[in-house]
Amino acid sequence: METCGALAEAVRSVLSEVDAESSLPRVFQALRIQINDEFGALESILRDLPACLNPKGRVAILTFHSGEDRRVKQSFAAGLKDGIYAEVAPTPLRPSADEVRANPRASCAKLRWARLR
Repeated sequence: METCGALAEAVRSVLSEVDAESSLPRVFQALRIQINDEFGALESILRDLPACLNPKGRVAILTFHSGEDRRVKQSFAAGLKDGIYAEVAPTPLRPSADEVRANPRASCAKLRWARLR
């Protein structure tokens, strides 16, 4: 944890006090995404997904930030255009106000779905 504290202090030293506190979570998120190759793993899943589904099979993917959501949306749209998917969600499903009150971390969640031909 000492390394995380040093990184947090380095970020704070180059940003104003207000910017640093709102930027720290994003800095650590970006590092986690890069270190774990999360976008690479998602792209791989999206590419292989149609072969994993039965005919007319359905898939739902829950995303928590715009980078993930953009990739899922674009993949589903391309699959629909190419005739791989018969139907995709026209818009993502979002949590209700009650769900967000019960679990504030759900506020950024988006659920997208697709159905194979």
